[in-house]
Amino acid sequence: MQEVVLALLAKEPSYGYQLRARLQEALGPLGEAMNAGQIYVTLARLDKAGLVTAELIADRPDRKVYALTAAGQQRVTAWLADVSWQKPAPAEFHLKLVAAAVSRLADPVGLVDAQRRELLRGLRDAQRAALAEPDGSAAGLLLEGVVLRLQADLRWLEACERHWSLRKR
Repeated sequence: MQEVVLALLAKEPSYGYQLRARLQEALGPLGEAMNAGQIYVTLARLDKAGLVTAELIADRPDRKVYALTAAGQQRVTAWLADVSWQKPAPAEFHLKLVAAAVSRLADPVGLVDAQRRELLRGLRDAQRAALAEPDGSAAGLLLEGVVLRLQADLRWLEACERHWSLRKR
């Protein structure tokens, strides 16, 4: 969540409620359950870590505008380049694509391509390992699950590529 907020701030400084609205729009029905407090807690942590700055508005002392620092910019750039897929989470990757497009820090189609290459490497390794297992082994069953999950993730990436390719036109 922190990296998504940083990427959204890379586009322009924003109020917390603006960030929440953008996240809810990006997530559609999945974003309806997003707690407004979650955004402000995230912003407070980012501020404490020196990744964003908060500036009070003169005519609205109860309102802060958050902006990215150089350290925040470095962190979001590193996050966008990260292709590790430790726990496949479509919502998280979807937000990465939306944040990349909004901030213009990375090309969503390029991120999909990089992610696909990484998943294909993992699929190849899992298939080799599965073939090395004896028939009926418990490890073989687990590896079959890994292979199926990676295949499903690859199909979803195809859908992501179609979507983001159309948006580039």
